[in-house]
Amino acid sequence: MTFKVTILGSGSAKPSLTKHHSAQVVNLYEQYYLIDCGEGTQNRLLRAGVSPLKINTIFISHLHGDHVFGLFPLISSMGLMGRKVPLHVFAPRPFGEIMEWHFRYFDTELPFEVMWHEVDTTAHALLYENNVVEVWSVPLRHRVPTAGFLFKEKVPPLNVRKEQIERLGLGVAQITAAKRGEDVVLADGTVVPNGDITYTPYPPRSYAYLSDTNYSGKAVSLVRGVDLLYHEATYADNMRKEAKQRGHATTLQAVRAAQESGAKRLIIGHFSSRYKDERVLLEECRNEFAETYLAEEGRTFEIVAEKKQK
Repeated sequence: MTFKVTILGSGSAKPSLTKHHSAQVVNLYEQYYLIDCGEGTQNRLLRAGVSPLKINTIFISHLHGDHVFGLFPLISSMGLMGRKVPLHVFAPRPFGEIMEWHFRYFDTELPFEVMWHEVDTTAHALLYENNVVEVWSVPLRHRVPTAGFLFKEKVPPLNVRKEQIERLGLGVAQITAAKRGEDVVLADGTVVPNGDITYTPYPPRSYAYLSDTNYSGKAVSLVRGVDLLYHEATYADNMRKEAKQRGHATTLQAVRAAQESGAKRLIIGHFSSRYKDERVLLEECRNEFAETYLAEEGRTFEIVAEKKQK
């Protein structure tokens, strides 16, 4: 039931001695997804103990360098490591054109395929899904086409109530049918509704990544009820004018997003290099939203499954 987010980079565009550029890795059921890939991401992955070969899907929010310049070195290293399986990259256009130019001069004989999937940054759309997760795009407001990402765990498999197994004398075939969501037929022909004998072990969990962006009410509405929200807070709230001009958000705008979305926890990041101590940004947020945390590089945030009462 693993659902973890590890911060690899939390700085904004200008280089810093203490912060790396944007990148995060999501671990859901030991399947790994990379969000953004700023310069140095492959080194940060290794420091976090995550082999690049474990990552099969990458989501790029937009094509500013501090979110994508680390991708092609990572691809090169994957080739050196002997990767064979395809790598899927979700990114706005013209990423395909950029990728073609790279492969024309570098990585001309990769041992695996890189498959680009275009992200429409104006649409809230299902980008990717497998048996445990859906990943949705979230339109954002930045200086170039940008999308955030919403990771939604699928409803976990049903559990069968032990007391009902004993009371009704259910066999293996009946239990298996109940776990599939089917009603159960007893030996005497009685039909027992599935809802009477099963329960969902815990509510599906979710994580939203909103960076880079001005405050967006539309984006907030699309991630309502999220368990863990990452929202950029490039600036303190006294720099709202600069934030608006540059397509970014302030601390209290990130808090507003958390409050209006009903998020349980907020992570702030994408810090301007002007701040030598990001705790001043954290304090601004915590005065209004106690469950706010800094995107400290190397830190892992776990979204714990909250078990339902049977």
